[in-house]
Amino acid sequence: MLKVRPVTQSWRLDDARMTLVLAARRDRLPEVVYWGVPLPEHEDLATLYAAGALDVTGGMLDENPDLSICPEATRTFPGQPGLILRGQDGTPLLPKFCFDRMDIRDGGLRLHYRDAENGLAYDADFVLDDDTHVITARATLRADSPVHLHWLAAPVIPGPQLSDEMIDFSGRWCGEFQPNRTPWSAGIRYRENRTGRTGHEHFPGLIVPGRGATNTQGEAWAFHYGWSGGHRMIAEELPDGRRQIQFGHAARMEPEASTEFRTAPLYLTYSSDGLNGCAVGFQRHVRDRIVPWPDPDRPRPVHYNCWEAVYFDHDVPKLQDIATRAAGLGAERFVLDDGWFGQRDDDTRSLSDWQVDPRKYPDGLDPLIAHVHGLGMTFGIWFEPEMINPDSDLHRAHPDWALGGEDQTLGRNQKVLDMANPEVRDFVYGRMAAILSAHDIDYIKWDHNRVLPMPDAAQTRGSYALLDRLREAFPKVEIESCASGGGRIDFGILARTHRVWLSDSNDALERLRMQHEAALFLPAAITGSHVGPRHCHTSGRHLDIRFRAWVAAQRHMGFEMDPRELTEDEAKALKRVTDWWKANRGWLLAADILRLDSADPAVLAEQQMARDAGRFVVFAGKAATSAQIAPRPLRLTRLDPGARYRIDLTNRADAPGLSRGAMALKDGPLTLTGSYLMHHGVTLPWSFPETMWVVEGVRL
Repeated sequence: MLKVRPVTQSWRLDDARMTLVLAARRDRLPEVVYWGVPLPEHEDLATLYAAGALDVTGGMLDENPDLSICPEATRTFPGQPGLILRGQDGTPLLPKFCFDRMDIRDGGLRLHYRDAENGLAYDADFVLDDDTHVITARATLRADSPVHLHWLAAPVIPGPQLSDEMIDFSGRWCGEFQPNRTPWSAGIRYRENRTGRTGHEHFPGLIVPGRGATNTQGEAWAFHYGWSGGHRMIAEELPDGRRQIQFGHAARMEPEASTEFRTAPLYLTYSSDGLNGCAVGFQRHVRDRIVPWPDPDRPRPVHYNCWEAVYFDHDVPKLQDIATRAAGLGAERFVLDDGWFGQRDDDTRSLSDWQVDPRKYPDGLDPLIAHVHGLGMTFGIWFEPEMINPDSDLHRAHPDWALGGEDQTLGRNQKVLDMANPEVRDFVYGRMAAILSAHDIDYIKWDHNRVLPMPDAAQTRGSYALLDRLREAFPKVEIESCASGGGRIDFGILARTHRVWLSDSNDALERLRMQHEAALFLPAAITGSHVGPRHCHTSGRHLDIRFRAWVAAQRHMGFEMDPRELTEDEAKALKRVTDWWKANRGWLLAADILRLDSADPAVLAEQQMARDAGRFVVFAGKAATSAQIAPRPLRLTRLDPGARYRIDLTNRADAPGLSRGAMALKDGPLTLTGSYLMHHGVTLPWSFPETMWVVEGVRL
């Protein structure tokens, strides 16, 4: 719901979870003067604005400069401005925007401002989704004549005062989504990703917990910048104590002067019931609003990828044998990974030569595809469309199509194609379309295995354009975003794809942590998770098949190992978990992932709750050895205190011999109230590290 008070220049957006209030002095840019729990309908916004004004004392200006949605240097703002630009002759421009008009639409507001002297216009958009409880905010700058942009922030939001820290996320290859807790202090928390893609290093998200907030209680404010080309985040505390949070493209990503610049969407959500409230908002918004599902009613298929089984050693009879075994384990999709094209025997050659290798496939892809279809599976294929090897036919013909200098440092023996060039996009589209048209393919694993030689927003826009064109031509084909694992995960790429590869690590222990952290932003339905080999290729660990299988079952389940290595016991265990996942995926992949506050730091636990709250499943993964002997009770969340729930230990057969006690949960189902389960918790059996307990619950 949107309410406007044009006389006092104030606006409010409301839903059942929150209120956001914008207010301005006279015709100036507005400030976000309130964002939190819903305010009463009769709240007087002019009084609210006046009541929040700061006092002035010695050593200050006579008036506090506005912390507006685009703080202006020309109004003596003491912090980082929201806009930095210059004219074509290099002259810095210092805009002073004044109110022009507003547009009102269902759930949304667009505010228009002008700077007549500099020939500039600034628009701010705010749209509130009252089902997902996510606000989408965006800024647009227009100029009467071309200007050079250094920095444009999406609408700037003040940071909460009763908060001691912020949580953002760094990472690396095979180690994505590593949380960082940084205390608020005078000055700036400044993060910038200049790799030209979303990046393992700086995920474009931020969570600001209120003091004392946990996963399940307290206030939290969350941000995500939906752009795949590298971003900048500024979290600044001013000398007067006010705080601002800015997100935008990485600076200097627009090398050409232009008359229009636009930020990516900034997604905002607020929670009064812990970090989970923010997580659920983002999960639902991604799944239900952003991802363009080709067939929303189709169950998510169990996935098999052949990469860690064969790498570049493609042999049709061997692949057919592997496909047969994967189907017997429950796989419903077979994905042919890197190595099927050109002269691709390793990663040094043939990228961009997207034609089937006749040495490996003398009869083309059809015999393998027909075999896969005969097993009842669909077929997917790997591409890396934005990349090129210097040792390739295309590079020899068009070295000018590679982005960057001739002497640039290679990454994985490859360069980046200039996706801003329409000729390049046409060529890549033609090669990919030829493969997709000639074969019954319903899935693309779209990889991106190196950073750009320099950040350039036009490259990202070109990649988006290629994706959009392919999706229009092949609307039933599902696309996975992979970039050396989790190097391109953001809501911008998810507006064009349907699955993300969270990490190249199939180590279930690493995945347990990464999935736990990524659930603050990503739903299960789009988060690929595979059962890897017994001996993990990226960590060297040996992990039990049951642990590997249950970790994969937490998200969109798949396999990525050579099934010929499985013992009879391992195959039975994997089939059992896969059958469980297939029987439950109908409700599970539409469920909310709720991170639990574990009393034992060795245990990473989550509760996946059905949308109607009628059932749930708890995954309690033991990542390390506990400090105490017996497990501590695990408190559940979001249950009805007065309702009764039947809980059952799904995998009680996995209890080790050292679990010797006579525990009720090991013997059979229990019926307990929601109040008990939330305030005392579930008492689980003893277990070894690197194991998982799975508890299912049904409301009676």
